[in-house]
Amino acid sequence: MGETTRETSSADLMVDLIISLDGFASAEGWPGWWGLEGPEYLGWLEQEGQKDYTFLMGANTYRLMSGMSEEAAAEGSGFSEDEGAALTGLAAVPKVVFSSTLQAPLTWPNSELVSEDAVEAVTEMKRTGTGPLSTLGSLSLCRALLTAGLVDRFRLVVFPVITGRTGRERIYDGYPDVSLEMVDSRTFDGRLQLLEYIPTVLSGPPGTGPRMREQ
Repeated sequence: MGETTRETSSADLMVDLIISLDGFASAEGWPGWWGLEGPEYLGWLEQEGQKDYTFLMGANTYRLMSGMSEEAAAEGSGFSEDEGAALTGLAAVPKVVFSSTLQAPLTWPNSELVSEDAVEAVTEMKRTGTGPLSTLGSLSLCRALLTAGLVDRFRLVVFPVITGRTGRERIYDGYPDVSLEMVDSRTFDGRLQLLEYIPTVLSGPPGTGPRMREQ
């Protein structure tokens, strides 16, 4: 188990990503979670889904995850019991979907469609303190929110694979320079590593200019 040095506030925003060791979010031909999800990790995912987060996502992630959640709820879905619980549990939690292409009403329960600029909308959500926020997938959304200095926690679960030939969706392309203060870490199923940081967006290498956001 890791240790947390600072408590989150009611309006904190967390970017939450899964990643291969070489920085990809997925890989062509590989199964979801690179086939390495285990009962400890899936149980933790289910517990996280029961917390008071409002999940933020873009249109592509909405289509993918809503489809998987619906499939997991169907009889004979092929998902394991733990996988199914983690996916179906997402239907009950509040979700905000940023998209100019999707049409309301959204079919996934507890999903709100927002067509305005995501950075402006999340800034207002944090200002009004409606509760803790967490991203779900949505790499471009994560990048925009981090660049804008809105992210309070940056959490990764690192999967022990290198997918240099088949990797897709490079996570850090287009990111600014960011310094990271580790506040939590743990290992799932003896192979997956959770790393949680407080990020500070930099204007350049340390010592060359002011920070965009002090934590």
